[in-house]
Amino acid sequence: MHRFVDLEGLRVHVAEAGDGRPVLLLHGWPQHWYMWRGVIERLAPQFRLIAPDLRGFGWTEAPGRGYDADTFAADQIALLDALEIESASVIGHDWGGWTAMLLGLDHPDRIERMVVCNAPHPWPRLAPRLALEAWRAWYAAALAIPLLGPRLLQQTDLAGVILRGGNVGTPFQRGEVEAYVESFRDPAHARAVSNLYRYYLRLYASGPGRWRSRRLSVPTLLLFGAQDRYISPKLMPGYERHADDMQLELIPDSGHFLVDEKPELVARRALAFLS
Repeated sequence: MHRFVDLEGLRVHVAEAGDGRPVLLLHGWPQHWYMWRGVIERLAPQFRLIAPDLRGFGWTEAPGRGYDADTFAADQIALLDALEIESASVIGHDWGGWTAMLLGLDHPDRIERMVVCNAPHPWPRLAPRLALEAWRAWYAAALAIPLLGPRLLQQTDLAGVILRGGNVGTPFQRGEVEAYVESFRDPAHARAVSNLYRYYLRLYASGPGRWRSRRLSVPTLLLFGAQDRYISPKLMPGYERHADDMQLELIPDSGHFLVDEKPELVARRALAFLS
């Protein structure tokens, strides 16, 4: 079922399926709610699945502000309030995974359990060798450039290059990549992504100091495709002293778009962990 939910200053598109304990499904870039279809069909018999398009993505409004993960997290709390849901679990990928991390840190009373797919945690072990991994963020630097970043999304196949190049196999159906690419032809959505990656570069430059004193109490399963070309697996160690209950599973034969490559594995792990 699809509907729009009006929050304060934002009209959010939401896809819903199933009945049971609520689970938020939070997508990343350059996708929207549709990336969860393989997970939805497998989990709908057990859970109420709520898959919103993030601010500036898909069919959710692009209001021109708030393109950062803190606002993304606040939007999800506002969505839960609007749906009269006291607490929910979260499955997030990429930006949706980072948003889930912030939800768990800032709103542990509203988040029951989390499954995070191919997103970093806030406590990487900094080492000089990590500088050698910076090449992976080339697209982020390009997208963050004012004027040029939005034009790249509107006039080139950059989003398609990222989607097709980030996997071990070829998980996307005919026309699916093009549909995601087309969603950023709209100028407001293209500017939203550019602003989001400016936030990303500021976050990257500031380092993990903001969260050094924070502790994650929400039980979390971190699934990570070990052949990710955009986020280094070397960022995964370091959470051990900062999380009460976080498990890490590296998936050796998968890349960045783990949910598309292995929806059955993600659903199976989520069903076991969230249950």
